[in-house]
Amino acid sequence: MDEVSIGAAPALVWMPDEMTTPSIIGLDADDTLWQSEHFFKLSEARFVDLLSEYAEGADLRARLLQAEKRNLRFYGYGIKGFVLSMIETAIDVTHGQVPASIIQEILGAGREMLNHPILPLPQVRETLENLNGIYRLVLITKGDIFDQERKLAQSGLGELFHGIEIVSNKNPETYKRIFDRHGDGPDRAVMVGNSLKSDIVPAIAAGCWGIFIPHELTWVLENVEPPTHHPRFKQLNGFNELYEFITKIS
Repeated sequence: MDEVSIGAAPALVWMPDEMTTPSIIGLDADDTLWQSEHFFKLSEARFVDLLSEYAEGADLRARLLQAEKRNLRFYGYGIKGFVLSMIETAIDVTHGQVPASIIQEILGAGREMLNHPILPLPQVRETLENLNGIYRLVLITKGDIFDQERKLAQSGLGELFHGIEIVSNKNPETYKRIFDRHGDGPDRAVMVGNSLKSDIVPAIAAGCWGIFIPHELTWVLENVEPPTHHPRFKQLNGFNELYEFITKIS
């Protein structure tokens, strides 16, 4: 994965003007607009229980995380890669003797994750409806294209977006390309999300505002230090604060 670092904030505080006030808002999907990591955690707990006679829970979780990290470049982000990493870990901890019944259970857990219902998180629909028409809204999410399209359709939020971008990774080049295509460039863009590593740090590096809305569950591989001293970084307590803050900087 691309690593992006942000230097110290400049001495002068950034002040908006008509050339830099936001005209487009990018929004992450999973754990920003709807629940996602919650279902990964449930499946991980099920996985640990299935293999409890072969290894301790902490060891299983550590091995699974290493498999996920190792496999990102092969499978990308999403449920299917997670399931394959669980199977690989099960083979590893059982020294190739994993029972077929456990493999079946893992596959079943993956199918359940792919079928779980999608409901917007609190205040999401109301906030997007208020922002829609004033700003161009673009959904920017990474993961399996079929699963992300399914979740968007089930959420009922698709009609509120000017554009939909499902990408393999999120880095400064990704954000620059998307905001050049759909808007007036990253200088006039805001990126909103729950992941510092994917949604906030690279967006700020591209020149955007980065608005961090933490979720109670965030995948450990998405954690980096927040760029708290950067003038275009802002952390909000909840999605209900987004409209007021964006209208303030506009």
